[in-house]
Amino acid sequence: MSALGERAVCEARRWLGTPYRHQASVCGGGADCLGLFRGLWRAFYGCEPEPLPSYAPDWSEVAEEERLWQGLARHLIDKRLEQADPGDVVLLRMRDGSVAKHLGIQAGVGADASFIHAYYGHGVVESPLSRPWARRIVARFEFPNGRD
Repeated sequence: MSALGERAVCEARRWLGTPYRHQASVCGGGADCLGLFRGLWRAFYGCEPEPLPSYAPDWSEVAEEERLWQGLARHLIDKRLEQADPGDVVLLRMRDGSVAKHLGIQAGVGADASFIHAYYGHGVVESPLSRPWARRIVARFEFPNGRD
């Protein structure tokens, strides 16, 4: 595990128990899945990756645009799906044929695969990366080095 990957997992675990709050990004106060990512980014680099417009829970679905995927690709390093490492940012589709709009941080790999994510109705949790979750992953990224 890279030092930055280890740091991402440790920082994400600090957020465990944070309640789910749409568009929020405050450890302990509230976060959605993008808010968790934004909080980690701020912890590593000191600021937001880019200005974020207000978004609805069904954002990108009406226009069928992969806005989240495009935004992640602007700031993170793309990886092969099978190249799983702790600290990776994973992007998931919640339904087949829909846009990818759920994020998590890979915490464990192999037999203990897990990811940390903010999930509606549950808050920030660490979930087993079971087959139903793993099959939803459509992209995998790592945080860039050199800015922290």
